[in-house]
Amino acid sequence: MTRFVFTIGGVLSGLGKGITTASLGLILKQKGFSVTAVKIDPYISLDAGTMRPTEHGETFVTADGGEIDQDLGNYERFLGVNLSKHNNITTGKVYQAVIDNERAFKYGGRDAELIPDVINEIKDKIYACAKGFDICLVEVGGTTGDLENMPFLYAAREIGREHEAAYILVTYLPYLRNVGELKTKPTQHAVAALRATGIFPDFIITRNEIPLDRPRAETISKRCFVGLDRIIDNPDTDSIYNIPLLFEKEKLADTLIKQFHLRKRVTDIYPWKKFVDNLRHPRKTLRIGMVGKYFKTGNSNHRDVYVSVNEALMHAGGFLGFKPEIIPIDSSTLGKNTTTVMDKLHLDALIGPQGWGSRDTEGIINAIHHARTHKLPYLGLCFGMQLAVIEYARHVCLLDQANSTEIDPDTKYPVIHIMPDQQKYLDQSQYGGTIRLGAWACLLTPKSIIESCYKKYQSDFTPGQPIQERHRHRYEFNNNFRDTLTQAGLIVSGTSPDGRLVEAVELPTSVHPFFVGTQFHPEYQSRILTPHPLFLALLNHASKNTNLTKN
Repeated sequence: MTRFVFTIGGVLSGLGKGITTASLGLILKQKGFSVTAVKIDPYISLDAGTMRPTEHGETFVTADGGEIDQDLGNYERFLGVNLSKHNNITTGKVYQAVIDNERAFKYGGRDAELIPDVINEIKDKIYACAKGFDICLVEVGGTTGDLENMPFLYAAREIGREHEAAYILVTYLPYLRNVGELKTKPTQHAVAALRATGIFPDFIITRNEIPLDRPRAETISKRCFVGLDRIIDNPDTDSIYNIPLLFEKEKLADTLIKQFHLRKRVTDIYPWKKFVDNLRHPRKTLRIGMVGKYFKTGNSNHRDVYVSVNEALMHAGGFLGFKPEIIPIDSSTLGKNTTTVMDKLHLDALIGPQGWGSRDTEGIINAIHHARTHKLPYLGLCFGMQLAVIEYARHVCLLDQANSTEIDPDTKYPVIHIMPDQQKYLDQSQYGGTIRLGAWACLLTPKSIIESCYKKYQSDFTPGQPIQERHRHRYEFNNNFRDTLTQAGLIVSGTSPDGRLVEAVELPTSVHPFFVGTQFHPEYQSRILTPHPLFLALLNHASKNTNLTKN
Protein backbone atom coordinates (compact mmCIF):
# COMPACT_ATOMS: atom_id res chain seq x y z
CA MET A 1 0.00 0.00 0.00
CA THR A 2 1.38 3.39 -1.02
CA ARG A 3 1.75 6.19 1.51
CA PHE A 4 1.65 9.84 0.39
CA VAL A 5 3.62 12.86 1.58
CA PHE A 6 2.51 16.30 0.40
CA THR A 7 4.90 19.26 0.52
CA ILE A 8 3.10 22.61 0.59
CA GLY A 9 4.46 26.15 0.70
CA GLY A 10 3.59 28.96 3.08
CA VAL A 11 4.08 32.76 3.08
CA LEU A 12 5.96 33.04 -0.24
CA SER A 13 7.35 30.98 -3.12
CA GLY A 14 10.95 30.07 -3.82
CA LEU A 15 11.57 28.54 -0.39
CA GLY A 16 12.95 25.26 -1.64
CA LYS A 17 9.95 22.93 -1.51
CA GLY A 18 11.56 20.96 -4.34
CA ILE A 19 14.82 20.49 -2.46
CA THR A 20 12.86 19.59 0.68
CA THR A 21 10.93 16.94 -1.26
CA ALA A 22 14.03 15.61 -2.98
CA SER A 23 16.03 15.47 0.27
CA LEU A 24 13.31 13.58 2.11
CA GLY A 25 12.99 11.21 -0.83
CA LEU A 26 16.72 10.52 -0.76
CA ILE A 27 16.68 9.60 2.93
CA LEU A 28 13.63 7.37 2.53
CA LYS A 29 15.25 5.63 -0.43
CA GLN A 30 18.51 5.18 1.50
CA LYS A 31 16.46 3.46 4.20
CA GLY A 32 15.36 0.90 1.63
CA PHE A 33 11.90 2.17 0.63
CA SER A 34 10.82 2.55 -2.99
CA VAL A 35 10.09 6.22 -3.58
CA THR A 36 8.70 8.32 -6.42
CA ALA A 37 7.89 12.02 -6.66
CA VAL A 38 5.29 14.19 -8.39
CA LYS A 39 5.51 17.93 -9.09
CA ILE A 40 2.27 19.91 -9.33
CA ASP A 41 2.40 23.22 -11.19
CA PRO A 42 -0.82 25.24 -10.90
CA TYR A 43 -0.35 27.16 -14.16
CA ILE A 44 -2.77 26.66 -17.04
CA SER A 45 0.06 25.99 -19.51
CA LEU A 46 0.32 22.32 -20.46
CA ASP A 47 4.03 22.31 -19.62
CA ALA A 48 7.04 24.58 -19.17
CA GLY A 49 8.28 24.23 -22.74
CA THR A 50 7.31 27.65 -24.06
CA MET A 51 8.15 29.71 -20.98
CA ARG A 52 10.92 32.32 -20.94
CA PRO A 53 14.02 31.13 -19.05
CA THR A 54 14.34 34.46 -17.26
CA GLU A 55 10.76 34.15 -15.98
CA HIS A 56 10.47 30.49 -15.10
CA GLY A 57 14.05 29.30 -14.79
CA GLU A 58 15.35 26.16 -16.43
CA THR A 59 13.06 23.76 -18.22
CA PHE A 60 14.05 20.20 -17.33
CA VAL A 61 13.60 17.45 -19.93
CA THR A 62 12.66 13.89 -19.06
CA ALA A 63 13.71 10.82 -21.03
CA ASP A 64 10.19 10.49 -22.47
CA GLY A 65 10.18 14.07 -23.73
CA GLY A 66 8.50 16.03 -20.95
CA GLU A 67 9.40 19.72 -20.57
CA ILE A 68 8.98 20.32 -16.86
CA ASP A 69 9.77 22.62 -13.97
CA GLN A 70 13.35 22.31 -12.70
CA ASP A 71 12.19 20.67 -9.45
CA LEU A 72 11.69 17.40 -11.31
CA GLY A 73 15.39 17.56 -12.14
CA ASN A 74 16.15 17.79 -8.43
CA TYR A 75 14.04 14.70 -7.82
CA GLU A 76 15.95 12.75 -10.46
CA ARG A 77 19.34 13.94 -9.24
CA PHE A 78 18.72 13.28 -5.53
CA LEU A 79 16.87 9.98 -6.00
CA GLY A 80 19.12 8.75 -8.82
CA VAL A 81 16.10 7.76 -10.96
CA ASN A 82 14.47 8.62 -14.28
CA LEU A 83 10.97 10.00 -13.93
CA SER A 84 8.26 10.38 -16.55
CA LYS A 85 6.57 13.46 -17.96
CA HIS A 86 3.46 12.12 -16.21
CA ASN A 87 5.15 12.91 -12.88
CA ASN A 88 4.38 16.54 -13.64
CA ILE A 89 0.76 17.64 -13.27
CA THR A 90 -0.38 21.08 -14.41
CA THR A 91 -3.75 22.78 -14.31
CA GLY A 92 -3.66 22.76 -18.10
CA LYS A 93 -3.19 18.98 -18.25
CA VAL A 94 -5.99 18.40 -15.75
CA TYR A 95 -8.53 20.64 -17.47
CA GLN A 96 -7.63 19.29 -20.90
CA ALA A 97 -8.28 15.74 -19.63
CA VAL A 98 -11.61 16.74 -18.08
CA ILE A 99 -12.75 18.49 -21.28
CA ASP A 100 -11.67 15.48 -23.38
CA ASN A 101 -13.67 13.21 -21.04
CA GLU A 102 -16.74 15.43 -21.37
CA ARG A 103 -16.45 15.45 -25.18
CA ALA A 104 -16.16 11.66 -25.13
CA PHE A 105 -19.39 11.41 -23.07
CA LYS A 106 -17.55 9.82 -20.13
CA TYR A 107 -19.68 11.77 -17.67
CA GLY A 108 -22.85 10.27 -19.08
CA GLY A 109 -24.33 13.54 -20.26
CA ARG A 110 -24.11 15.50 -17.02
CA ASP A 111 -22.14 18.73 -16.81
CA ALA A 112 -18.43 18.52 -15.99
CA GLU A 113 -17.60 20.37 -12.78
CA LEU A 114 -14.72 21.38 -10.55
CA ILE A 115 -16.02 19.05 -7.85
CA PRO A 116 -15.90 16.12 -8.36
CA ASP A 117 -14.45 15.90 -11.89
CA VAL A 118 -11.38 18.14 -11.69
CA ILE A 119 -10.53 16.85 -8.20
CA ASN A 120 -10.94 13.22 -9.31
CA GLU A 121 -8.72 13.82 -12.36
CA ILE A 122 -5.97 15.21 -10.12
CA LYS A 123 -6.25 12.22 -7.81
CA ASP A 124 -6.19 9.76 -10.71
CA LYS A 125 -3.02 11.33 -12.10
CA ILE A 126 -1.30 11.15 -8.69
CA TYR A 127 -2.43 7.58 -8.11
CA ALA A 128 -1.14 6.53 -11.54
CA CYS A 129 2.35 7.84 -10.68
CA ALA A 130 2.29 6.29 -7.19
CA LYS A 131 1.33 2.77 -8.27
CA GLY A 132 3.85 0.17 -7.10
CA PHE A 133 5.84 2.46 -4.79
CA ASP A 134 6.06 2.41 -1.00
CA ILE A 135 5.95 6.19 -0.74
CA CYS A 136 4.87 8.89 -3.18
CA LEU A 137 6.07 12.44 -2.53
CA VAL A 138 3.90 15.20 -3.99
CA GLU A 139 5.06 18.80 -4.14
CA VAL A 140 2.20 21.28 -4.57
CA GLY A 141 3.48 24.36 -6.38
CA GLY A 142 2.58 27.85 -5.32
CA THR A 143 1.76 29.10 -1.85
CA THR A 144 -1.04 28.35 0.60
CA GLY A 145 -3.84 30.83 -0.02
CA ASP A 146 -3.28 31.02 -3.77
CA LEU A 147 -6.45 30.59 -5.79
CA GLU A 148 -4.56 28.55 -8.39
CA ASN A 149 -3.58 25.63 -6.18
CA MET A 150 -6.87 25.24 -4.30
CA PRO A 151 -8.09 22.28 -6.42
CA PHE A 152 -4.80 20.47 -5.77
CA LEU A 153 -5.05 21.04 -2.02
CA TYR A 154 -8.59 19.68 -2.05
CA ALA A 155 -7.34 16.61 -3.92
CA ALA A 156 -4.50 16.22 -1.40
CA ARG A 157 -7.04 16.36 1.43
CA GLU A 158 -9.18 13.66 -0.19
CA ILE A 159 -6.17 11.41 -0.78
CA GLY A 160 -5.43 11.74 2.93
CA ARG A 161 -8.90 10.37 3.67
CA GLU A 162 -8.38 7.39 1.35
CA HIS A 163 -4.76 6.49 2.17
CA GLU A 164 -2.16 7.11 4.84
CA ALA A 165 -0.78 10.55 4.17
CA ALA A 166 1.34 13.24 5.79
CA TYR A 167 1.49 16.96 5.10
CA ILE A 168 4.62 19.12 5.34
CA LEU A 169 4.39 22.90 5.33
CA VAL A 170 7.57 24.67 4.23
CA THR A 171 7.25 28.23 5.47
CA TYR A 172 9.21 31.47 5.65
CA LEU A 173 10.07 33.33 8.86
CA PRO A 174 11.06 36.93 8.04
CA TYR A 175 13.94 38.35 10.03
CA LEU A 176 13.47 41.96 11.10
CA ARG A 177 16.92 43.39 11.67
CA ASN A 178 15.63 46.48 13.45
CA VAL A 179 14.20 44.31 16.25
CA GLY A 180 16.65 41.43 15.86
CA GLU A 181 14.22 38.52 15.72
CA LEU A 182 12.35 36.14 13.45
CA LYS A 183 8.61 36.78 13.13
CA THR A 184 6.18 33.86 13.24
CA LYS A 185 2.91 35.64 12.47
CA PRO A 186 3.01 35.05 8.66
CA THR A 187 3.47 31.33 9.33
CA GLN A 188 0.52 31.30 11.70
CA HIS A 189 -1.64 32.85 8.97
CA ALA A 190 -0.34 30.34 6.42
CA VAL A 191 -1.29 27.43 8.70
CA ALA A 192 -4.73 28.94 9.25
CA ALA A 193 -5.23 29.19 5.48
CA LEU A 194 -4.11 25.58 5.06
CA ARG A 195 -6.42 24.37 7.80
CA ALA A 196 -9.29 26.12 6.02
CA THR A 197 -8.82 23.64 3.16
CA GLY A 198 -9.13 20.75 5.60
CA ILE A 199 -5.41 20.01 5.80
CA PHE A 200 -3.62 20.03 9.16
CA PRO A 201 0.17 20.04 8.77
CA ASP A 202 2.01 17.14 10.37
CA PHE A 203 5.40 18.86 10.06
CA ILE A 204 6.49 22.46 9.70
CA ILE A 205 9.86 23.17 8.11
CA THR A 206 11.01 26.74 8.66
CA ARG A 207 13.15 28.67 6.19
CA ASN A 208 14.93 31.75 7.47
CA GLU A 209 18.10 33.81 7.29
CA ILE A 210 19.21 32.90 10.83
CA PRO A 211 18.55 29.75 12.89
CA LEU A 212 15.21 29.40 14.65
CA ASP A 213 15.44 29.83 18.42
CA ARG A 214 13.48 27.96 21.10
CA PRO A 215 10.97 30.74 21.95
CA ARG A 216 9.94 31.15 18.29
CA ALA A 217 9.71 27.37 17.82
CA GLU A 218 7.46 27.11 20.89
CA THR A 219 5.24 29.90 19.55
CA ILE A 220 4.81 28.08 16.23
CA SER A 221 4.09 24.84 18.06
CA LYS A 222 1.41 26.37 20.28
CA ARG A 223 -0.26 28.56 17.67
CA CYS A 224 -0.13 26.05 14.83
CA PHE A 225 -0.94 22.89 16.83
CA VAL A 226 2.17 21.00 15.74
CA GLY A 227 4.44 19.14 18.15
CA LEU A 228 7.73 20.83 18.91
CA ASP A 229 9.62 17.74 17.70
CA ARG A 230 7.89 18.12 14.31
CA ILE A 231 9.12 21.66 13.72
CA ILE A 232 12.36 21.39 11.77
CA ASP A 233 14.53 24.42 11.21
CA ASN A 234 16.20 24.69 7.81
CA PRO A 235 18.03 28.04 7.77
CA ASP A 236 19.98 29.30 4.76
CA THR A 237 22.94 27.08 3.94
CA ASP A 238 25.87 27.30 1.58
CA SER A 239 24.91 24.04 -0.14
CA ILE A 240 21.64 22.26 -0.89
CA TYR A 241 23.50 18.98 -0.39
CA ASN A 242 23.61 19.64 3.35
CA ILE A 243 19.83 19.43 3.66
CA PRO A 244 19.45 15.62 3.59
CA LEU A 245 22.04 15.40 6.37
CA LEU A 246 20.12 18.01 8.36
CA PHE A 247 16.85 16.12 7.93
CA GLU A 248 18.48 12.87 8.97
CA LYS A 249 19.92 14.54 12.07
CA GLU A 250 16.44 15.86 12.95
CA LYS A 251 14.96 12.36 12.35
CA LEU A 252 12.37 13.66 9.87
CA ALA A 253 12.18 10.39 7.94
CA ASP A 254 12.17 8.26 11.09
CA THR A 255 9.26 10.22 12.54
CA LEU A 256 7.39 9.94 9.26
CA ILE A 257 8.03 6.19 9.07
CA LYS A 258 6.67 5.80 12.59
CA GLN A 259 3.55 7.78 11.65
CA PHE A 260 3.04 5.47 8.66
CA HIS A 261 3.44 2.37 10.88
CA LEU A 262 6.36 1.18 8.74
CA ARG A 263 9.35 -0.73 10.09
CA LYS A 264 12.35 1.47 10.82
CA ARG A 265 15.40 0.67 8.70
CA VAL A 266 19.07 1.56 8.85
CA THR A 267 20.10 4.47 6.63
CA ASP A 268 23.03 3.96 4.25
CA ILE A 269 23.93 7.61 3.73
CA TYR A 270 27.74 7.29 3.81
CA PRO A 271 28.23 7.88 0.04
CA TRP A 272 26.29 11.12 0.36
CA LYS A 273 28.36 12.24 3.34
CA LYS A 274 31.54 11.53 1.40
CA PHE A 275 30.26 13.58 -1.55
CA VAL A 276 29.44 16.53 0.71
CA ASP A 277 32.78 16.25 2.50
CA ASN A 278 34.65 16.30 -0.83
CA LEU A 279 32.95 19.59 -1.72
CA ARG A 280 33.63 21.06 1.72
CA HIS A 281 37.29 20.04 1.70
CA PRO A 282 38.32 19.94 -1.98
CA ARG A 283 41.79 19.20 -3.22
CA LYS A 284 41.51 22.08 -5.69
CA THR A 285 39.22 24.94 -6.64
CA LEU A 286 38.46 25.29 -10.34
CA ARG A 287 37.10 28.44 -11.99
CA ILE A 288 34.56 27.34 -14.59
CA GLY A 289 33.18 30.07 -16.83
CA MET A 290 29.58 29.84 -18.04
CA VAL A 291 28.86 32.15 -20.97
CA GLY A 292 25.17 32.75 -21.64
CA LYS A 293 22.45 35.29 -22.26
CA TYR A 294 20.00 34.63 -19.43
CA PHE A 295 21.87 35.67 -16.32
CA LYS A 296 20.19 39.05 -15.89
CA THR A 297 16.48 39.80 -15.44
CA GLY A 298 15.88 43.45 -14.65
CA ASN A 299 18.30 44.39 -11.88
CA SER A 300 18.52 40.84 -10.56
CA ASN A 301 20.88 37.97 -11.31
CA HIS A 302 18.91 34.88 -12.33
CA ARG A 303 20.25 31.72 -10.67
CA ASP A 304 17.77 29.14 -11.97
CA VAL A 305 18.33 29.25 -15.74
CA TYR A 306 21.27 26.83 -15.93
CA VAL A 307 20.52 24.74 -12.85
CA SER A 308 21.21 21.32 -14.39
CA VAL A 309 24.60 22.44 -15.74
CA ASN A 310 25.57 23.94 -12.40
CA GLU A 311 24.52 20.78 -10.60
CA ALA A 312 26.34 18.50 -13.06
CA LEU A 313 29.53 20.45 -12.34
CA MET A 314 29.00 20.01 -8.60
CA HIS A 315 28.39 16.27 -9.04
CA ALA A 316 31.67 15.91 -10.92
CA GLY A 317 33.48 18.09 -8.39
CA GLY A 318 32.25 16.05 -5.44
CA PHE A 319 33.29 12.84 -7.18
CA LEU A 320 36.79 14.06 -8.09
CA GLY A 321 37.47 16.14 -4.99
CA PHE A 322 37.42 19.48 -6.82
CA LYS A 323 35.32 22.52 -5.99
CA PRO A 324 33.85 24.15 -9.11
CA GLU A 325 33.56 27.91 -8.74
CA ILE A 326 31.06 28.80 -11.44
CA ILE A 327 31.72 32.20 -13.03
CA PRO A 328 28.68 33.61 -14.90
CA ILE A 329 29.62 35.57 -18.04
CA ASP A 330 26.87 37.73 -19.53
CA SER A 331 27.36 37.46 -23.29
CA SER A 332 25.92 40.96 -23.83
CA THR A 333 29.09 42.36 -22.23
CA LEU A 334 31.49 40.64 -24.65
CA GLY A 335 32.63 42.37 -27.82
CA LYS A 336 36.06 43.35 -29.10
CA ASN A 337 37.18 43.31 -25.47
CA THR A 338 36.49 39.58 -25.07
CA THR A 339 40.11 38.47 -24.70
CA THR A 340 40.80 41.16 -22.09
CA VAL A 341 37.68 40.22 -20.12
CA MET A 342 38.37 36.49 -20.33
CA ASP A 343 42.01 36.86 -19.32
CA LYS A 344 41.01 38.81 -16.20
CA LEU A 345 38.66 36.00 -15.14
CA HIS A 346 41.53 33.46 -14.91
CA LEU A 347 39.29 30.60 -15.99
CA ASP A 348 40.24 26.94 -15.92
CA ALA A 349 37.48 25.90 -18.36
CA LEU A 350 34.49 27.32 -20.23
CA ILE A 351 30.98 26.01 -20.84
CA GLY A 352 28.59 27.20 -23.54
CA PRO A 353 25.12 26.14 -22.29
CA GLN A 354 21.67 26.05 -23.87
CA GLY A 355 20.07 29.05 -25.52
CA TRP A 356 17.55 30.27 -28.06
CA GLY A 357 17.22 33.05 -30.60
CA SER A 358 19.55 35.69 -31.98
CA ARG A 359 20.00 38.05 -29.03
CA ASP A 360 23.57 38.42 -27.71
CA THR A 361 24.90 35.37 -29.59
CA GLU A 362 27.99 37.16 -30.91
CA GLY A 363 29.32 37.50 -27.37
CA ILE A 364 29.07 33.73 -26.89
CA ILE A 365 30.84 33.14 -30.21
CA ASN A 366 33.61 35.52 -29.12
CA ALA A 367 34.06 33.59 -25.87
CA ILE A 368 34.21 30.27 -27.74
CA HIS A 369 36.81 31.75 -30.11
CA HIS A 370 38.89 32.74 -27.08
CA ALA A 371 38.60 29.22 -25.60
CA ARG A 372 39.61 27.56 -28.86
CA THR A 373 42.56 29.85 -29.63
CA HIS A 374 43.82 29.92 -26.04
CA LYS A 375 43.41 26.16 -25.54
CA LEU A 376 40.98 26.66 -22.68
CA PRO A 377 39.00 23.41 -22.04
CA TYR A 378 35.54 23.90 -23.56
CA LEU A 379 32.25 22.00 -23.40
CA GLY A 380 29.42 23.19 -25.64
CA LEU A 381 25.91 22.01 -24.85
CA CYS A 382 23.27 22.13 -27.60
CA PHE A 383 23.31 25.86 -28.51
CA GLY A 384 26.87 25.93 -27.20
CA MET A 385 27.82 23.24 -29.74
CA GLN A 386 26.03 25.03 -32.57
CA LEU A 387 27.82 28.30 -31.87
CA ALA A 388 31.14 26.44 -31.68
CA VAL A 389 30.48 25.11 -35.20
CA ILE A 390 29.70 28.66 -36.36
CA GLU A 391 32.90 29.98 -34.80
CA TYR A 392 34.97 27.27 -36.49
CA ALA A 393 33.31 27.86 -39.85
CA ARG A 394 34.02 31.58 -39.68
CA HIS A 395 37.59 31.58 -38.42
CA VAL A 396 39.07 28.30 -39.67
CA CYS A 397 37.04 27.53 -42.81
CA LEU A 398 36.91 31.27 -43.61
CA LEU A 399 33.18 31.15 -44.32
CA ASP A 400 32.71 34.81 -43.42
CA GLN A 401 29.51 35.48 -41.44
CA ALA A 402 28.58 31.78 -41.26
CA ASN A 403 25.61 31.43 -38.96
CA SER A 404 22.50 29.54 -37.91
CA THR A 405 19.24 30.27 -39.69
CA GLU A 406 17.76 30.70 -36.22
CA ILE A 407 20.03 33.71 -35.75
CA ASP A 408 20.21 34.99 -39.35
CA PRO A 409 17.62 33.46 -41.72
CA ASP A 410 19.43 35.00 -44.72
CA THR A 411 22.98 33.86 -43.90
CA LYS A 412 25.05 32.85 -46.92
CA TYR A 413 26.58 29.96 -44.99
CA PRO A 414 23.87 28.27 -42.85
CA VAL A 415 26.13 25.77 -41.08
CA ILE A 416 23.30 25.29 -38.58
CA HIS A 417 19.78 25.07 -40.01
CA ILE A 418 16.29 23.85 -39.27
CA MET A 419 15.29 20.37 -40.32
CA PRO A 420 12.47 20.24 -42.93
CA ASP A 421 10.08 18.38 -40.62
CA GLN A 422 10.56 21.15 -38.04
CA GLN A 423 9.91 24.03 -40.43
CA LYS A 424 6.28 23.02 -40.89
CA TYR A 425 5.67 23.51 -37.17
CA LEU A 426 7.05 27.05 -37.29
CA ASP A 427 4.99 27.83 -40.38
CA GLN A 428 1.88 26.85 -38.41
CA SER A 429 3.04 28.62 -35.19
CA GLN A 430 3.14 25.28 -33.38
CA TYR A 431 5.87 25.84 -30.81
CA GLY A 432 4.93 23.85 -27.72
CA GLY A 433 6.05 20.23 -27.62
CA THR A 434 7.11 20.10 -31.29
CA ILE A 435 10.90 20.27 -30.99
CA ARG A 436 13.19 17.24 -30.76
CA LEU A 437 12.68 16.12 -27.17
CA GLY A 438 13.65 13.33 -24.83
CA ALA A 439 16.17 10.51 -25.10
CA TRP A 440 17.62 9.69 -28.51
CA ALA A 441 20.35 7.28 -29.54
CA CYS A 442 23.83 8.52 -30.44
CA LEU A 443 26.62 6.43 -31.95
CA LEU A 444 30.07 7.61 -30.88
CA THR A 445 33.04 7.65 -33.23
CA PRO A 446 35.64 5.05 -32.23
CA LYS A 447 38.79 6.45 -30.59
CA SER A 448 37.25 9.91 -30.27
CA ILE A 449 37.67 12.03 -27.15
CA ILE A 450 34.01 11.72 -26.30
CA GLU A 451 34.10 7.92 -26.61
CA SER A 452 37.11 7.82 -24.29
CA CYS A 453 35.12 9.82 -21.70
CA TYR A 454 32.29 7.28 -21.68
CA LYS A 455 34.74 4.38 -21.61
CA LYS A 456 36.51 5.81 -18.59
CA TYR A 457 33.58 7.00 -16.51
CA GLN A 458 30.41 5.12 -17.48
CA SER A 459 30.47 1.55 -16.23
CA ASP A 460 27.72 0.22 -18.51
CA PHE A 461 29.10 1.78 -21.70
CA THR A 462 29.78 -0.69 -24.52
CA PRO A 463 31.99 0.54 -27.39
CA GLY A 464 30.17 0.33 -30.70
CA GLN A 465 26.75 0.48 -29.05
CA PRO A 466 24.69 3.70 -29.07
CA ILE A 467 24.36 5.80 -25.94
CA GLN A 468 21.05 7.42 -24.95
CA GLU A 469 21.05 11.16 -24.23
CA ARG A 470 18.34 13.76 -23.87
CA HIS A 471 17.61 16.49 -26.39
CA ARG A 472 15.75 19.79 -26.57
CA HIS A 473 16.30 21.62 -29.86
CA ARG A 474 14.86 22.47 -33.25
CA TYR A 475 17.99 23.34 -35.23
CA GLU A 476 20.71 20.93 -36.41
CA PHE A 477 24.17 20.74 -37.92
CA ASN A 478 23.83 21.30 -41.70
CA ASN A 479 25.27 18.28 -43.48
CA ASN A 480 25.82 20.37 -46.63
CA PHE A 481 28.84 21.84 -44.82
CA ARG A 482 30.01 18.63 -43.20
CA ASP A 483 32.84 17.91 -45.64
CA THR A 484 34.06 21.52 -45.53
CA LEU A 485 34.23 21.54 -41.76
CA THR A 486 35.76 18.09 -41.29
CA GLN A 487 38.38 18.68 -44.00
CA ALA A 488 39.38 21.77 -42.02
CA GLY A 489 39.97 19.65 -38.91
CA LEU A 490 36.65 19.53 -37.06
CA ILE A 491 35.82 15.96 -35.98
CA VAL A 492 32.29 14.64 -36.05
CA SER A 493 32.49 12.37 -33.00
CA GLY A 494 28.85 11.38 -32.60
CA THR A 495 25.91 10.87 -34.94
CA SER A 496 22.44 9.39 -34.93
CA PRO A 497 22.65 5.62 -35.64
CA ASP A 498 21.67 6.22 -39.28
CA GLY A 499 24.39 8.85 -39.64
CA ARG A 500 21.98 11.61 -40.67
CA LEU A 501 22.22 13.85 -37.63
CA VAL A 502 25.46 15.18 -36.13
CA GLU A 503 25.26 14.70 -32.36
CA ALA A 504 28.79 15.67 -31.24
CA VAL A 505 31.86 17.47 -32.53
CA GLU A 506 35.37 17.91 -31.17
CA LEU A 507 38.89 19.00 -32.02
CA PRO A 508 41.84 16.61 -32.06
CA THR A 509 44.04 16.64 -28.97
CA SER A 510 46.96 17.63 -31.19
CA VAL A 511 45.48 21.14 -31.52
CA HIS A 512 43.41 21.48 -28.32
CA PRO A 513 43.43 19.60 -24.98
CA PHE A 514 39.62 19.39 -24.68
CA PHE A 515 37.19 21.04 -27.09
CA VAL A 516 33.90 19.10 -27.24
CA GLY A 517 30.37 20.03 -28.23
CA THR A 518 27.20 17.96 -28.01
CA GLN A 519 23.81 18.53 -29.57
CA PHE A 520 22.34 16.66 -26.61
CA HIS A 521 22.17 17.76 -22.98
CA PRO A 522 24.39 15.52 -20.82
CA GLU A 523 23.53 17.65 -17.77
CA TYR A 524 20.02 16.17 -17.63
CA GLN A 525 21.41 12.70 -16.90
CA SER A 526 24.06 13.63 -14.37
CA ARG A 527 23.36 12.29 -10.89
CA ILE A 528 24.89 13.28 -7.58
CA LEU A 529 26.47 9.90 -6.93
CA THR A 530 26.99 9.04 -10.62
CA PRO A 531 28.24 12.17 -12.40
CA HIS A 532 28.12 12.42 -16.17
CA PRO A 533 31.31 11.39 -18.01
CA LEU A 534 31.63 14.65 -19.97
CA PHE A 535 31.56 16.83 -16.86
CA LEU A 536 34.08 14.57 -15.14
CA ALA A 537 36.35 14.86 -18.17
CA LEU A 538 35.95 18.64 -18.33
CA LEU A 539 36.96 19.08 -14.69
CA ASN A 540 39.88 16.71 -15.06
CA HIS A 541 41.19 18.79 -17.96
CA ALA A 542 40.44 22.01 -16.07
CA SER A 543 42.53 20.76 -13.15
CA LYS A 544 45.51 20.52 -15.50
CA ASN A 545 45.03 24.02 -16.88
CA THR A 546 47.72 26.61 -16.17
CA ASN A 547 45.14 29.00 -14.69
CA LEU A 548 44.57 26.60 -11.80
CA THR A 549 43.68 28.21 -8.48
CA LYS A 550 44.62 26.10 -5.46
CA ASN A 551 42.86 26.21 -2.10
